[in-house]
Amino acid sequence: MVHVDALPPSGSPSVISVGDVETEAGVCIPDVHLCVYAFYDAATPLNERPVLLIEHALTGDGNVADWWPEMIGPGKPLDTERFLILCANVLGGCQGSTGPSSRHPDGKAWGSRFPAISIRDTVTAEKALMDVLGIDRIHAVIGASMGGARALEWTLMYPEIIVSALPIAVSARASAWQIGMQSSQIRFIEADPHWQGGDYYDSDSSPAEGMGQARRIAHLTYRGELEIDERFGTDPQHNENPYGPYRSSSERFAVESYLDRQADKLKERFDAGSYVVLTDALNRHDVGRGRGGMNAALAKSTVPTMVAGVDTDILYPWHQQEHLSRNLGNFVGLSQITSPTGHDGFLIETRQMGLIVQKFLRKADQLAQDPLD
Repeated sequence: MVHVDALPPSGSPSVISVGDVETEAGVCIPDVHLCVYAFYDAATPLNERPVLLIEHALTGDGNVADWWPEMIGPGKPLDTERFLILCANVLGGCQGSTGPSSRHPDGKAWGSRFPAISIRDTVTAEKALMDVLGIDRIHAVIGASMGGARALEWTLMYPEIIVSALPIAVSARASAWQIGMQSSQIRFIEADPHWQGGDYYDSDSSPAEGMGQARRIAHLTYRGELEIDERFGTDPQHNENPYGPYRSSSERFAVESYLDRQADKLKERFDAGSYVVLTDALNRHDVGRGRGGMNAALAKSTVPTMVAGVDTDILYPWHQQEHLSRNLGNFVGLSQITSPTGHDGFLIETRQMGLIVQKFLRKADQLAQDPLD
């Protein structure tokens, strides 16, 4: 039974202790806290509501209403009048959950002492959170990108409590191309002289420049090539001239200015240490590790799973979602978002995404009529 008194008010966060978490690699993180948001409206008792667990992407957080506003609310696909919707900031994050910027038991920041974590470790922490909240049945787990990786791991680690799952824009494991792109981002941050080996928290500086360079690379993988070219082409930034006799970083193409703005926005709201830890966790994503390989692991999946992806995604290409559809042991459907915007299509194409979620939840309702084994 849901411990209603432990839930925050709808739309608000609560930082909850989930106890010690031992990582897949054998390191104990003591007294882990996760920052969780709950969303619900109307008078239906919370104990009578199906629980939806939403998993955010790499630089997201638990506030679904902030990054998926068209999807959540009364009468919307994630209907707050019907469901109890939960979303927790991931272990290793920087929005209230335990991560590198958090206080170590000795009072200083964890910094470089924060262990490497895997996607499985983040799910272990979330399961501990569900235990604290008294939740032993999850109607559906829905996540995209890194959230999709967590959704897949939920179905393999704790199938006994998951009724259904919708992983979006993700793969069964990190590809070599993804690891190459993501490790290059990590290298930019670590090469920043203000990184200080990850122990910059008690200094007056942070590796903001390295973080910005990492974001520039990442953002290009989040968007579609055709969309970027159509928006910017070879146009100069207003009042700048990249065609002058000498190159200057202050004379930019329009696309450079766009990437600079994206870098600046992330530097203001996200911690570089968390970016490194979570990007490394994405590099470690592999549902087949220790399970006989990814196809064998997928084949053993018993949780009914629908898969969705974006046709122009270059970070998690459509063929990776097709691979999931061919190999999942309890596959119930494949849906494609058509968009020029690439990977971020799951955030931008809200009408298409909403239709997919509604179709998925109708299927979840049918599945929930049969008791879990």
